Amino acid sequence: MATDPAEARHTADSTGTAGAAGATHIVWDWNGTLFHDIDAVIGATNSAFAEIGLQPITLERYRELYCVPVPRFYERLMGRLPTDAEWLMMDEVFHRHYTEHRVGCGLAEGVDALLEGWQAAGRSQSILSMYGHDQLVPLVRGFGIESRFVRVDGLTGPTGGSKSAHMVRHLAALEGVEPGRTVVIGDSVDDAVAALEAGASAVLYTGGSHSRGSLEAAGVPVVDTLAEAVEVAAGGIAG
Repeated sequence: MATDPAEARHTADSTGTAGAAGATHIVWDWNGTLFHDIDAVIGATNSAFAEIGLQPITLERYRELYCVPVPRFYERLMGRLPTDAEWLMMDEVFHRHYTEHRVGCGLAEGVDALLEGWQAAGRSQSILSMYGHDQLVPLVRGFGIESRFVRVDGLTGPTGGSKSAHMVRHLAALEGVEPGRTVVIGDSVDDAVAALEAGASAVLYTGGSHSRGSLEAAGVPVVDTLAEAVEVAAGGIAG
């Protein structure tokens, strides 16, 4: 399973594209993409760090260091991989604080209009998130956008891993959706890796967890707004 940016770039160079006519389906990431929660993520991260004896981190440093699988992020901070017991504790502490911090977060700028426009054009869209499914669905419903999606999938297994296998299953469950005419829009290199391994294309957005430089290492289009991401998806992606 490719997780290295160089491998992702090679895959991008050798994978089919969304075609000259553009994508017919978008798979949206949630956290850091549709849901603008990066401030909550940093707040929860630093609250969790305080509990486990790590120094606070700035947004800029977080974006430079963050990676999937998430234990490797902690390795970059600690100088070693956390033990299984440490990882479980860190993950629990982070999510406890995140639940508190996320309350003040909303959708990214322009999301309502983008989702409505894509649907009105006769195209389909779905959500695949590594956020817990039981927490994700009520959030999406609470923003009044659930009807925009043909499927909403959150994580039902262990946290911290890659999205690749989940993406393959997600696309397989979508009736009439061709991976080759699908674009994944997300905020992490792992979104691009997952898309490409599932036979789809990807556009990465700088408003979430990664710096522009780390996103560009994936070898797929990188944009600063979700409106740009949708424009790229609609217009087709050159491989």
